[in-house]
Amino acid sequence: MNLHYIKLGGSLITEKRRPFTPRPLVIQRLAGEIVAAQQRLPHITFVLSHGSGSYGHVVGRRYQTRAGVSDAQGWRGFAETAHVAAQLNRLIVAALLRAGLSAMSFPPSSLAQCRGGEIESFDARPVERALAAGLTPVVFGDVAFDSAQGGTIISTEQILSALADHLPPTRLTLAGVVDGIFDADPLKDPAARPVPRLHSDRLSEMEHALGGSHGIDVTGGMAGKIATVSKLLQSHPDLTIHFLSGEIPGHLLEHLLDPDQPLGTTLSR
Repeated sequence: MNLHYIKLGGSLITEKRRPFTPRPLVIQRLAGEIVAAQQRLPHITFVLSHGSGSYGHVVGRRYQTRAGVSDAQGWRGFAETAHVAAQLNRLIVAALLRAGLSAMSFPPSSLAQCRGGEIESFDARPVERALAAGLTPVVFGDVAFDSAQGGTIISTEQILSALADHLPPTRLTLAGVVDGIFDADPLKDPAARPVPRLHSDRLSEMEHALGGSHGIDVTGGMAGKIATVSKLLQSHPDLTIHFLSGEIPGHLLEHLLDPDQPLGTTLSR
């Protein structure tokens, strides 16, 4: 199976500095671009995912859920975080269905078991059955039970990494606001320049530029996301990872139709 994983970043699909504020026009446009690509590339199977943006991260920070859950208030926060993450997910799935894709949500809280904030087991069988039926799975950042600390929050990148052990992708595309990885923070430094190609052994040189998230992010910001996906390259050396902007209309579609063209940043081993 020729699998292409796609993640729609939380900062792209929500107003990350305004709690519980989606960007419906952007969401519907991106859904249309994904569906258009799928129709023109029937030999490619997409697995979709998205971040939590101003939904899960806001509640997760309030209750410090990622650090662990040990009392009634913490479990209340665990439940609230799951609830708001699912609210955003329903908006994404609804947009995909309207655009014509047979998309189906798979809450990772029912698939993953963690220990110390890391996924130690992941049941990929429901996702495999969905793909066999011709459905398009949609996963997202979510809460998870944790054998060491009660509960935690797992990022979309952690979930994709766990899923890749069962269903290895050939490509992973992360669509955000910024068009790739830059040698400095492009939202703060007007002289920042994009890095078209990057090998995983050079990531340590880029740590000063990666920084955090421009908004609330309880899962590590950009640096944390890149660290997680770069681990994928250790176990999947043939994987190619792309970072690009979904803000530009048609940009994601153009990339999906021809992933080897120089858009954003391409990360490889």
